[in-house]
Amino acid sequence: MKKQLFKFLAKLNKVLLPSFTKRQLDIAKASKFQLAIIGWRAFVTMNALD
Repeated sequence: MKKQLFKFLAKLNKVLLPSFTKRQLDIAKASKFQLAIIGWRAFVTMNALD
């Protein structure tokens, strides 16, 4: 059940949230909000893959 939820969230993230790697964002120059989005996407991805 938990894994299905994270897979669904990963699909939502892909559609709704921006991809900073495609924009070639420098993490050192990222704002706090952008870092929060990067962290959230990483958290969801790691849990969807487990």
